[in-house]
Amino acid sequence: MNENGSAQVALAARFEEHRPRLNAVAYRMLGSLSESEDAVQEAWFRLSRTEDGPDAGEVRNLGGWLTTVVGRICLDLLRSRQSRREDSLDASVQAFGETHIPDPVVTRADPADPEVEVLLADSVGLALLVVLETLAPAERLAFVLHDMFAVPFEEIAPIVERSAATTRQLASRARRRVQGSTPAAETDVARQREVVEAWMAATRAGDFDALLELLDPDVVLRADTGELSSGLSKVVRGAAEVAGQAAMFARIAADQHLVFLNGMPGLVALPGGEAVSLGSFTVVDGRIVEINIIADRERLQVLTRPLRDA
Repeated sequence: MNENGSAQVALAARFEEHRPRLNAVAYRMLGSLSESEDAVQEAWFRLSRTEDGPDAGEVRNLGGWLTTVVGRICLDLLRSRQSRREDSLDASVQAFGETHIPDPVVTRADPADPEVEVLLADSVGLALLVVLETLAPAERLAFVLHDMFAVPFEEIAPIVERSAATTRQLASRARRRVQGSTPAAETDVARQREVVEAWMAATRAGDFDALLELLDPDVVLRADTGELSSGLSKVVRGAAEVAGQAAMFARIAADQHLVFLNGMPGLVALPGGEAVSLGSFTVVDGRIVEINIIADRERLQVLTRPLRDA
């Protein structure tokens, strides 16, 4: 192998050392597992092309250089998403808005894989990712890179093409939105499992009173059905309304199974072995305050592949 080939192999090995962190950055930025992988791979392409790669000083801080590159790629993707939404001619989306539930990481058990642990560090649940979806692209970038990955504002500012002071304000605005919208969820896996299993039992039994007992009075349920409703997510609020909605799923309740979504207990419905829904639960003080359901068949085929491959 010639000298250039050896250098490329060494650079690839260094890149792989940073891949788990880069995947974690991209996942929080995009909320999409496939797009996150694509963004990280694009960062490798840029690194491997000499003319687009870092200079000698940046190579010494390769992790920092790659983090900013991935951030820039994700920012471009988020802006493209926003532009597509604004250009949408779908009157229903224009009138009611679109709430997209991000991809969860689905596992059969509490994940022990080191790469999965890095991806899900800091308890990045679906409830948080749903809130991040509401942020403007630059706000999301500033918040994710600074608050979650401790990237200095001076390094974030060139990515969003703002001053460091303005970038700090972007992160502060995003932080207030996140703190005001994301409840202090249960982090004890065993306690959340008890609540989710009780929900599953009550749903199977059609026990409306038991369902009400498990729900916070102000609970919110989102059901992302994908193409079945032009990408719109149905939002239901209030304990009685959500318990009534659960009754609609009674026919598949017997086919519900416990899984882990982003490291916390959730449910998958597998009638006939085909996934028809994934449900994540946010639990506070023993009661469910938020339920996020993905019922988009096309996405479910991809998201539940780890269950079939296990």
